[in-house]
Amino acid sequence: MRILLAEDDPMIGEAVSAGLHGLGFAVDWVRDGSEAEHALGIGEYDLCLLDLGLPRREGLRILGDLRRRGSGLPVVIVTARDAVADRVAGLDAGADDYVVKPFELTELAARIRAVLRRRAGRASP
Repeated sequence: MRILLAEDDPMIGEAVSAGLHGLGFAVDWVRDGSEAEHALGIGEYDLCLLDLGLPRREGLRILGDLRRRGSGLPVVIVTARDAVADRVAGLDAGADDYVVKPFELTELAARIRAVLRRRAGRASP
């Protein structure tokens, strides 16, 4: 399972990348929106973990561009923006899930598995 992690915070990016790798995921970590767009354009990913507050290109714009192109790539927003309006905007823009920082890696991994199950048409693990 290959995941693109778009996260500009070095501490969070390092922890999530290492933690997911330890759970058997292959993780490509990019640190800004331009890198995320480039990686999404050339890579084959099973899921994208997308921060909203990325430098050089906002996460919600990246998500909107993906959906306008018809991409069905599962996207889980991972952000510090915790207002209800932000969560609604992210989900309405096409995110499959929305996780607010700080979070536990075990919960993030469970949400990733749930999104991937739904994409495969399965409800049970």
